[in-house]
Amino acid sequence: MCGIVAYVGRKDAAPILLEGLQRLEYRGYDSAGLAVVSNKRLKTRKVKGRVADLAAAVPARFKGTTGIGHTRWATHGAPSDVNAHPHLDAGERIAVVHNGIIENADDLRRRLEADGVAFVSETDTEVLAHLIGRAVKETETLAEAVRRALKGVVGTYGIAVLDAERPGEIVVARNGSPIVLGIGEKEMFAASDVAALIRYTRQVVHLEDGELAVIKADGFSTFTSDATETAKEPLTVDWDAGHYDTGGYEHYLLKEICEQPDTVARALRGRIDDRFHIAHLGGLNMDARELRSFRRVKIIGCGSAYYSGQMGAQLIEELARIPADAEPASEFRYRNPVVEGDTLYVAVSQSGETYDTLAAVQELKRKGARVLGIVNTVGSAIARECDGGVYLHAGPEVSVASTKAFTSTAVVFALLALHLGRVRDLSPAEGKRICDGLRRLPEQIKEILTLEEQIRELAIKYSDAPGMMFVGRVRGFPVAREGAQKLKEVSYIHAEAYPASELKHGPLALISPELPTVAIVPDDELLDKNLTTLEEIRARNGRIVMVGHRATDAADDCIVVPKNENELDPILLTIPLQLFAYHAAVALGRDVDKPRNLAKSVTVE
Repeated sequence: MCGIVAYVGRKDAAPILLEGLQRLEYRGYDSAGLAVVSNKRLKTRKVKGRVADLAAAVPARFKGTTGIGHTRWATHGAPSDVNAHPHLDAGERIAVVHNGIIENADDLRRRLEADGVAFVSETDTEVLAHLIGRAVKETETLAEAVRRALKGVVGTYGIAVLDAERPGEIVVARNGSPIVLGIGEKEMFAASDVAALIRYTRQVVHLEDGELAVIKADGFSTFTSDATETAKEPLTVDWDAGHYDTGGYEHYLLKEICEQPDTVARALRGRIDDRFHIAHLGGLNMDARELRSFRRVKIIGCGSAYYSGQMGAQLIEELARIPADAEPASEFRYRNPVVEGDTLYVAVSQSGETYDTLAAVQELKRKGARVLGIVNTVGSAIARECDGGVYLHAGPEVSVASTKAFTSTAVVFALLALHLGRVRDLSPAEGKRICDGLRRLPEQIKEILTLEEQIRELAIKYSDAPGMMFVGRVRGFPVAREGAQKLKEVSYIHAEAYPASELKHGPLALISPELPTVAIVPDDELLDKNLTTLEEIRARNGRIVMVGHRATDAADDCIVVPKNENELDPILLTIPLQLFAYHAAVALGRDVDKPRNLAKSVTVE
């Protein structure tokens, strides 16, 4: 959501901070700002708007070799220059940037105001600046001041702190919101996302919750909230700066849609065992006996990760014959769920930092559950919390709307279902059928991408609709949910998804010529049932866009995709809906990669 960048070294900090903030634009934000230390004074610039607006506001002479920057996604206070970060203490000695939410900010603000502190902004973050500003006068180090101030804070945070009196160092801290250190040559970086660091270094260190760090040009030190030193080993990030370029495409979203043949191939690479027709998933950290002991699978995720989990649950039930279901992580963690020892829990998150999912994982671990993670970001919080898991290897996803990470997640679920099935009752012949189907996916996705012009024309045709209904049955329902999600996310067209069988139990009342329906109609054992649904819609003068494996006169428009195995068809049926949403958004002039009100990595509740 919000973005943090920090630099300490020998170079001018401002250009590095601005470049880093530009790399974080995809996370979603409404204002931006930075602060540098120069001659033991803080220089700050803050603006409502984009990083480009901030860059235009920074004067040519804005020197300082230590600095922090921020892009804000509003939680407390409307977007404005004043509410933008960094925030300063009363003496303008301390500058703070903050991701997350301070839950007891109102109480802390009242106490500080009672002591005579005058607040400038409406934010919860300004509380931190004043607390640290008071503590720094009574401590020998900035690190100790930050540690002491945070003792009274309740909530989530990733912060970076500057002290004008101590140029040459920055203190960062994490609790529920990611902070990553970047190790350079006689310079150090910190950020909320490796995207901000990748141009300068690929050696990174991830902080754990409750951990702080001091970064200086010549190195870093880390310690816990009780001042116990910790030892951290750097990781090497596989991504490079090229992953964050549009690559000649008009938008990141279109680029990432078109990358899916390659990302699906990467998700499969080295993971199919042709001898036994089983998936090779070494990261599960469980042998066949352990896997056979599970009697149920529970998948948790948020947004598109949840919908991919629904696909995964269907795959696991079909191939492994284990009861499986998916649930929003944000709901799961609050309903005091029954956690069973013979249930395998799977947490899904593209970023690996989704707060609701991370909190659910931590609650499951507290109750002794076995948890696997399916994430895209190596070293992320969820990856570190889980007992084992699978990385997607999809590369960074810059557009807010998830596409390639969604399909790669669905492919990984197919591999997991195959693996669970083969250690149980799935025959070698059936295993081979699924393996062969998985191998066909990259080329079939390429074939679907050749339909882009046809899909673009349909998207323009229907882009003036006030809303759209998406329907699918059994395997098709998660596809419908994800298709509706994509359309509403990027085009702002109201879209809802229903099981096709549920139309007659209420939603059929909405059908009219003004409300088109997108119907997911795979060529499987439910084809006749789905065609009957189309006839019900036509009988009420509803317009229909059918996505399936064969054209039908029952629909006004048809998008025909190649056929794979029944269990794997949902992966392919998703691709046209991504293109449809993208081109509808372009036709309507939307900010495709940065939809309003949304953020890429949701690290607050």
